[in-house]
Amino acid sequence: MTSPSSQRLKPKSFADLVAQLRNFPKPQSEDSVLLRALVQLLVVVGIIATDVASEGNMIWFGWPISVLAVPLTLLGGVWSWQNRQKANVGAKFFIAIGMLGMLLLFFRNLYANLNDTRLVLAELLIQLQILHSFDLPRRKDLGYSMVIGLILLGVAGTVSQTLTFAPWLILFLAIALPVLVLDYRSRLGLAGLETILWPQRSSARKGRADLLKNSPLSPKRLGAILGITLVLGLGLFSIMPRFPGYQLSTLPVSLPADAPENERFSPTNLSLVNPGYENENPGGEGNENTDGATFGNSPAGTGEGSSPSEGQGELDKTQYYGFNSKINQNLRGEMEKVLVMRVRSQAPGFWRVMSFDRYTGQGWEVTNADDLQLTERSRWAGRFFLTPFIPNPVEKKKIIQSYTAVLSLPNIVPAMQYPTELYFPTAEIGQDPEGNLRSPLGLLEGLTYTVISKVPYRNRTELAAAGTDYPPFVTEKYLDIPPEIKAEVRAVAEEILSQANSPITSPYEKALYLAQGLKQRFPQAQEIPFFADDEDLVEAFLFKYKGGYADHYATVLTIMLRSIGIPARFATGFDQGDFNPFTGYYLVHNTDAHAVTEAYFPGQGWFAFNPLPGYEVVPPSFEDGGAFGVLRSFWRWVAGWVPSPILGFFEGLWFTTLKILGYVVSRLWGFVSSGLVGAITGTIAVAVASMGGWFVIKQIRNWFQRRRFARLPMMEQLYQQMLLLLQNKGHQKQRTQTPWEFLRTIQPQYRPETLEILTELTEAYVNWRYGEQPANTDYLRQQLKRLRRSFYRGQS
Repeated sequence: MTSPSSQRLKPKSFADLVAQLRNFPKPQSEDSVLLRALVQLLVVVGIIATDVASEGNMIWFGWPISVLAVPLTLLGGVWSWQNRQKANVGAKFFIAIGMLGMLLLFFRNLYANLNDTRLVLAELLIQLQILHSFDLPRRKDLGYSMVIGLILLGVAGTVSQTLTFAPWLILFLAIALPVLVLDYRSRLGLAGLETILWPQRSSARKGRADLLKNSPLSPKRLGAILGITLVLGLGLFSIMPRFPGYQLSTLPVSLPADAPENERFSPTNLSLVNPGYENENPGGEGNENTDGATFGNSPAGTGEGSSPSEGQGELDKTQYYGFNSKINQNLRGEMEKVLVMRVRSQAPGFWRVMSFDRYTGQGWEVTNADDLQLTERSRWAGRFFLTPFIPNPVEKKKIIQSYTAVLSLPNIVPAMQYPTELYFPTAEIGQDPEGNLRSPLGLLEGLTYTVISKVPYRNRTELAAAGTDYPPFVTEKYLDIPPEIKAEVRAVAEEILSQANSPITSPYEKALYLAQGLKQRFPQAQEIPFFADDEDLVEAFLFKYKGGYADHYATVLTIMLRSIGIPARFATGFDQGDFNPFTGYYLVHNTDAHAVTEAYFPGQGWFAFNPLPGYEVVPPSFEDGGAFGVLRSFWRWVAGWVPSPILGFFEGLWFTTLKILGYVVSRLWGFVSSGLVGAITGTIAVAVASMGGWFVIKQIRNWFQRRRFARLPMMEQLYQQMLLLLQNKGHQKQRTQTPWEFLRTIQPQYRPETLEILTELTEAYVNWRYGEQPANTDYLRQQLKRLRRSFYRGQS
């Protein structure tokens, strides 16, 4: 049976329902104008930072998203302030309808951008924030807006590739600090600071300067906290290890707005085309790629003409000549340094592009280069699954890299060695007989893609024991050498190997020694004349000119390895580039492109060697990363700006300190491990040192504590001393607790007399700290002494 009271609660009509809703208690509104305004500014900064970081990829009705979103959210904040005391039932209804519409729009955009959902999420949050700004009566609602601003800034941080994001981050922090202070005051139920900082009466204005000086919103305090936050943040960023767990499972992929999506291969875009080479098509017609750019006699953005694919010629000023099915090493000249890519990677590496199997005498080519193996992108996974040729027993490490093209590049796909998964915005991807990745469209400016590679560990012991049992398909292709130069090149290789202290039998050790031997015999790349039509590059390098250009070294090492029976191939790619420690990106220029030699070892696969002077023999790899990899890169960046004498002094000081420490430790360990007397003496010394260290640390801590208290206002000193006494009793105040919340949690643990003193100190502190009311510090100091005596006597 239904009770009469429950019958009265049931509305009989729609009018009764409306009346009942109107009779519900209204939510308590937030009356602090300063807090509401700063929260709105916080969200505005998050919106603008996301728009700037997206580099124009967030468009509303043909305008950048911030052009419309910022005025709308500010308008909503003003409207909600003016109507904060009203029920606003109609407005809430339209806001709910709008949120449902935004949710449907989000799902549509999500389906269209499954490869990279960061900007889709950011756009949804911006839309919801605009609607939410029209209904911000409570402090809790302002908290939602603060979280939205923080999320938007986080999205901007993951999308940004340049330092243009940094000023917005600093501005966000500068606004967030006073917002947190005002939010905390609101939680305590205190009046807004604007009524104190901007009083109406002239008598109250006189003390405003002193009040602002001691206020938590004083510029001096906020500036100090902001500086500490920035220093700690940069320090944590520099030492934070880059683990796979920090990466998203849905990785960045994007196309320029005007580029075709889901492109496939056709007879017009099957070939690899480098705009740095002259066109070879009959009739002089350019090769029309699917993106609409003509690669041929019209120099596709270089402005300097293109290079011939055979014979004498000049290097293209922008495009690296080594990215083509057939490369010509009889070119002369220098490229002008231009940024071509930004790479974010879990580890440094050689961003490999291509490898070549056939030596032409003055260059290299890929045999059957247009015989592509096509791979379809998985419809459900949204990525390509590749099958690199690497022996299964080899230990590998998963490395994730994201590439963004800053300059249009040929239709190749740079990646670290042995890519297994590729997130790329085309329907197909191709692999030539060498395993080089090829796209049906050129790498357009603004294109972003992600690669997951399984890079093998370079285990020198296992590589040295690999032997010479090469598969037939390896020996057929990668031991080919012109017979007229084979004997004399082999003689030079054996001469270099004979200079070793002991005979070298391992192919891997031979490759290492020959790469280093080339550097020593020809310590600097040099300019040489053009080769004659019938002149061999390797022969001229070794015997005629005694050197050559940078990429000639890799050609010579490759042919030298083949001459002594080690399968090798010529490979091109980009060095890791300049690491920017503030953005986390490697800035890769066209001048970072160069060639290396890859040698094959049975059961291990292909491993690269760099014989070029000025580079390490082993190209950069994930072994160079680790927890302090970013810190080392940051030091190299700083060292580039420090004068050589100062840099040499610090490096000498560091190595001298390590040498002295090593000497002292070794001598002490020698004494302790010499016998029973040394062991007993060492044990006693460790115990005494531990006690002495503990005593010294305690005294230092007390000294710093007294110094810290001395700099605080008297009321702050008294409250902090009270907290220290309670901490020694086992009751430590958490940073997230307000003073009253902390007092309520410890209330049952103390006697009424003790609790009365704690309440007096807490109330006086809250009124002074947040209410700007003076405190009777002399009386409170006496109360604190009473509290201390009772604790010492064991009375709590």
